[in-house]
Amino acid sequence: MNTTPAPTVRSTVHGYPRIGPDRELKRAEESYWRGATTAAELERVAADLRLDTYARLRAAGIDDIPSNTFSYYDQVLDTAVLFGLVPARFEDPTAASGADGRLGRYFALARGVQGAPPLEMTKWFDTNYHYLVPELSPDVRPRAAGDKPVAEFREALEAGYRTRPVLVGPLTFLLLSKAADDAPRGWSPLALLDDLLDAYASVLADLRAAGAEEVQLDEPVLATDEGRAALAHLERSYTVLGGLADRPRLLVSTYFGSIGADALRVLKESPVEAVGLDLVTDDEGVADLTAVSGLGSTRLVAGVVEGRNVWRTDVPAAVATLGTLLGLADEIAVSTSCSLLHVPIDLDAETSLAPELRAALAFAEQKTREVALLGRVLSAGTADGRDTGPAPAGAAFVDSRVRARLEALGPDAYERPQERGAPSGLALTTTTIGSFPQTAELRRARAAHRRGELGEQEYKEVLRAEIDRVIALQEDIGLDVLVHGEPERNDMVQYFAELLRGYATTENGWVQSYGSRCVRPPILFGDVSRPEPMTVEWITYAQSRTQKPVKGMLTGPVTMLAWSFVRTDQPLGETARQVALALRDEVADLERAGIRHIQVDEAALRELLPLREEKRAEYLDWAVGSFRLATSGVSPTTTVHTHMCYSEFGLIVDGIEALDADVTSVEAARSRMELVEDLGRRGYRRGIGPGVYDIHSPRVPSVEEVEASLRLAVSHIDAGGLWVNPDCGLKTRGYEEAEQALRNMVEAARRVRADL
Repeated sequence: MNTTPAPTVRSTVHGYPRIGPDRELKRAEESYWRGATTAAELERVAADLRLDTYARLRAAGIDDIPSNTFSYYDQVLDTAVLFGLVPARFEDPTAASGADGRLGRYFALARGVQGAPPLEMTKWFDTNYHYLVPELSPDVRPRAAGDKPVAEFREALEAGYRTRPVLVGPLTFLLLSKAADDAPRGWSPLALLDDLLDAYASVLADLRAAGAEEVQLDEPVLATDEGRAALAHLERSYTVLGGLADRPRLLVSTYFGSIGADALRVLKESPVEAVGLDLVTDDEGVADLTAVSGLGSTRLVAGVVEGRNVWRTDVPAAVATLGTLLGLADEIAVSTSCSLLHVPIDLDAETSLAPELRAALAFAEQKTREVALLGRVLSAGTADGRDTGPAPAGAAFVDSRVRARLEALGPDAYERPQERGAPSGLALTTTTIGSFPQTAELRRARAAHRRGELGEQEYKEVLRAEIDRVIALQEDIGLDVLVHGEPERNDMVQYFAELLRGYATTENGWVQSYGSRCVRPPILFGDVSRPEPMTVEWITYAQSRTQKPVKGMLTGPVTMLAWSFVRTDQPLGETARQVALALRDEVADLERAGIRHIQVDEAALRELLPLREEKRAEYLDWAVGSFRLATSGVSPTTTVHTHMCYSEFGLIVDGIEALDADVTSVEAARSRMELVEDLGRRGYRRGIGPGVYDIHSPRVPSVEEVEASLRLAVSHIDAGGLWVNPDCGLKTRGYEEAEQALRNMVEAARRVRADL
């Protein structure tokens, strides 16, 4: 009889939400930006949040606690600052010293200041989290210029926590960076690899001297085609870093999908001590391990608890997977598939979810307990049966009418007539994306209405008054196509989720999107349908207040999925078609009400694009099909618009065209009109509205700045099809800055139009 004891299996997580259980970081940052609090007060809030996270992880039973996962804005920006990779426009020799100077420059990089536009912002792989894109050039060499990882490690150590510092890995950092405008043509940030490795070596030595025993280097880029094609750089990076004499142990952590056997073999043969794999996103990870004959003495950090969705872990299935892995690595740790940054903090804060739905959910707090439980199961071979039942994410109800309608659809349901009216008949038509600033008064009224303190009619009067204000302001500014401002909407996804069957919304399920911007992704748990019209009342009221056209505003099916926590018991494409069918009914009602411009936002179309090319055609097929299902029922005289947010769009130009929208508005301000150049080279002939200024920055662009962007756009796209708009909605801005920016935009359009 074999009496060998089961191996001790440790537990860890890749990262944890940093906004605080009550969004303390958001409030502290915005207070600091307003000048209401000092840098020292902001830093105290940040320190308290870090220590609270360590305490939560220890209480949950997590063995190895990460640090340096906190950020005031973004971990990629933190890495650029750590290594002194800051564009010259932010190097102000007159800047204040001390905390105010450090934070002032840091937030200038993220938000911009007058005379210094911010860094470009785009999506972190295929998530709704945004990162700041470093601008690199051969003239600025990496160096160890900061001490954030060391300072946070020491802070934790003093509080009784010996943590594992986390850094963005060198390959991921360089592949996510861009060449600065002044870099030589053809120059690649990868040319800085050797210098960057020297800088990492210095930071690793400092961490070792401070007492760090292990450091985590995140390389999620290995789940992409670009990362898989950079194996020589991967080998170089970890041969150098692993070969350092003065360093902690190294964990190279990967996530968001399989990295492939070739990359895994490189890491296995390198001197690093541990490799983290995502074993949830796809089913290739175990096959990769088998292909390289296991990891041997390299420790496997097994990501078997989903870090990006909110469904409970099927513990028996996870245990079975871990049992298989025991034969592929000498030592295993249990972990999440990625950082828990992407899920809300604590399910216990929710009191209104249906019990049967709540029983199937796990937020960050609950997921850490699942990780710890799995570690105990593998160590002891037993578990508390109350915690180990499977919890598959199935539909809470099936709507046979929805399914019958979808089955009855023919090919014509996805096609619009090719002969259509002109979208506006103007060159350089001016408009906005949709939302206008949401004032404190408006938010108070919405909260009072939710609490039952403001009656339905009184609340509607508040909304109508705000629409009147927005329509009058747009007419005074001189915009050509107006919007109603969306005063009734708390969020572009949550608003519709509250009105559709098959969705549930949370009270406190906040997730960071970027900086201080937090969202509450709804939970799509069942078949989706629309009980009644959702927007018609407000759009038709707005249209009654003006002779100019007003756009109807809807959120598209792909974005409704991307910015929700979605059921996993059926293909995403099927769920998207259900949402599209509900939107199709709304589009028809808007058109019957006389609305002739209808915008169906697909802000997340690029975001959900699979990280590997081999999977993209299937995705674009159902993503484009769901948009066309939602919009194809309109008459030839109705103009269909769509909008897309911060992303690299070059990979989906074909998909953008296939949507068959008459006008597509896109982020272009931070990316210096890159997409417009791509479209111009392709001979794009539909309407395009490249964002001419960045609404995520508090700075107001000058007329000349917007004019320069427009003239660049006109050099690539026919002015007859060019629309003029900000790059996103104005919800997060104040009225004073929004109004001035729009006036400058309209004046810039007038100047360029006069020269055509």
